[in-house]
Amino acid sequence: MAAKIIDGKLFAEGLRTRIAGHVARLKSEHGITPGLAVVIVGHDPGSQVYVAQKAKQTVEMGMHSEKYELPETVSEADVLALVEKLNADPAIHGILVQLPVPKHIDSLKIIQTISPDKDVDCFTPTSVGKLVIGLPGPVSCTPLGCLMLLRDQLGSLAGLDAVIIGRSNLVGKPMAQLLLADNCTVTMAHSRTKNLAEVVRRADIVVAAVGRPKMIQGDWIKPGATVIDVGINRIDAPERGEGKTRLVGDVDYAAAAEVAGAITPVPGGVGPMTIACLLANTITTASLINGLVPPSDLTA
Repeated sequence: MAAKIIDGKLFAEGLRTRIAGHVARLKSEHGITPGLAVVIVGHDPGSQVYVAQKAKQTVEMGMHSEKYELPETVSEADVLALVEKLNADPAIHGILVQLPVPKHIDSLKIIQTISPDKDVDCFTPTSVGKLVIGLPGPVSCTPLGCLMLLRDQLGSLAGLDAVIIGRSNLVGKPMAQLLLADNCTVTMAHSRTKNLAEVVRRADIVVAAVGRPKMIQGDWIKPGATVIDVGINRIDAPERGEGKTRLVGDVDYAAAAEVAGAITPVPGGVGPMTIACLLANTITTASLINGLVPPSDLTA
């Protein structure tokens, strides 16, 4: 029996509806317009498209949006100065510096300069520490989106065996913290894990975020498991014509879908959730900065 397709695009639409409602209430009841500033350095086409979508959806939700496009040659000092300016701007509640940045700029230094109160990507050491010990604050956007999809699909996650493939600061590590907080038994695996296929086969939940196209095979999946594919890999697609490409995940979707109970497609699974969760995090930071309790329905 083919797996149920987890429609991240549809879920993200519902999340954006809730976000718009909270924006309207913050405006009408507290006079607060949540503000998000996005900084991009250089002209990477993929980053340009992603940043444009962030700015577009921010405005659609009724939020204040600022976008700063800096040239590839901008100095590190100028980027740091811009971040400090945004830290001090009361109209801005969330700051995101699009990564990667050019090699002459220290991305860690940029991240550490962002005020933890406005860290909507949950990258600063303070934000990461809050996540680990369970203090209120934003949660890494992509892992938060994955968690929402899992809760929607499975209800309670307590007692389930979860395997995360990939140990990045962006997805793997924060995903492990979120699943631990939801009482899963968590295994952190990666490309060098011995007997990786056997490790994956015992998982009720598989989160693939390793960045290798179709690395996780269908026969690695436990029958009935829920598979969340975070990977976005562009591969050649000669069947579409010369020079054409297509997007695939880290999981061999066709094979895994024959075994899994539910699975996210690529595209259309986790991807739409990331921007929606960024907007949700901006509501969270805007609330906390103003001494308000963040809405609970934007993290569950």
